[in-house]
Amino acid sequence: MYPITILSRGVVLLGLAAALAGCGDGKQAAQAPAGPPPAVTVVRVTTEDIRPTYRFTGRIEAIYRVDLRARVDGFLEKRLFTEGADVKEGELLFTIEKGQYEAAVKEAEASVEKAQASLKFAELEFQRQAELVQKNVGTQARLDDATAKLGEAKGVLLAQQAALERARLNLSYTNIRAPIAGRIGRANVSVGNFVGPATGSLATIVSQDPIYVNFPVTQREILAYRKEKSSPAEVVVYLQLADGSRYAHSGKINFLDVTVNQGTDTVLVRASFPNPDRALVDGQLVAVVLEGGTAEHALVVPAQALQIDQAGPFVLVVDDESKIQVRRVEIGSPRGTNMILKSGLKAGDRVVSEGIQRVRPGQVVTATEMKPPGA
Repeated sequence: MYPITILSRGVVLLGLAAALAGCGDGKQAAQAPAGPPPAVTVVRVTTEDIRPTYRFTGRIEAIYRVDLRARVDGFLEKRLFTEGADVKEGELLFTIEKGQYEAAVKEAEASVEKAQASLKFAELEFQRQAELVQKNVGTQARLDDATAKLGEAKGVLLAQQAALERARLNLSYTNIRAPIAGRIGRANVSVGNFVGPATGSLATIVSQDPIYVNFPVTQREILAYRKEKSSPAEVVVYLQLADGSRYAHSGKINFLDVTVNQGTDTVLVRASFPNPDRALVDGQLVAVVLEGGTAEHALVVPAQALQIDQAGPFVLVVDDESKIQVRRVEIGSPRGTNMILKSGLKAGDRVVSEGIQRVRPGQVVTATEMKPPGA
């Protein structure tokens, strides 16, 4: 009996120890601290003065575009510019070998001197025959012959002077200069090649500042805008670049085409923009935004804060208790990186812009407010 009793007591004690250990673990698990609330970044809904806007697709066009061409034949001797650099009006860009053209100028100068000498002799002969006729010792026939030779000598001199002018002009064409100020592209012909009028463009220069943007506008849009503003000169034009940012300078409309494209039923409109930083490039595709009419207050929210499900667009809002709430919203047109809100929020609401995937409705969060630029 004794061994059995001791064994039973041992089993009971082991069971009691295990039970106590289990109770201790449960208490420790219940007392384990919860993790910190998830962190999110919020922005406050703000109001802005919004004017009626119209958006179009436009293309940048340089006001002046010049293809440099050789006007005389010869071997290309020098290229005096850096491709892609700005050039000034009158700046020397290419030179063509001058030898044959300098020789032609000297030959023409010699011909002019010879013609001048012949004219001088003809004038003297004319004066001599005229005096003889006055003294009745000369004949009218010789005077007429001297008169004809005088006229012929004058004509020869004029022809030689024209040939000299042409030779000098051809010599000047061996220096190819920039006819306008602007930015020059790459050279299409390398030094050492034979060039001439049939060679084609040696390089292209496009003017930079100011610069144009062309965009098509439908008749319907023109009529809608005229109800708000009568003069195109009063329209303020903005550009949106490929990265979504707005171009720093505004433009003005300076041309409205006089004919309608029958294929698209649109009218070509042109606006002029300053381009001091060379940010706009000839041929570039841009979004054109026209603003006009009376400004109205509107709520705006970052586009990245908007989400869409089957029920429509919504945002996550952090309330006064730092809890996440779902707000259904009605959105308007885009404005830069923001969206205009028609309803669903009020100014000052805190909208989650970063960390949306880490939270759920009703959850307490730690919100860090992102200040707008310049605040």
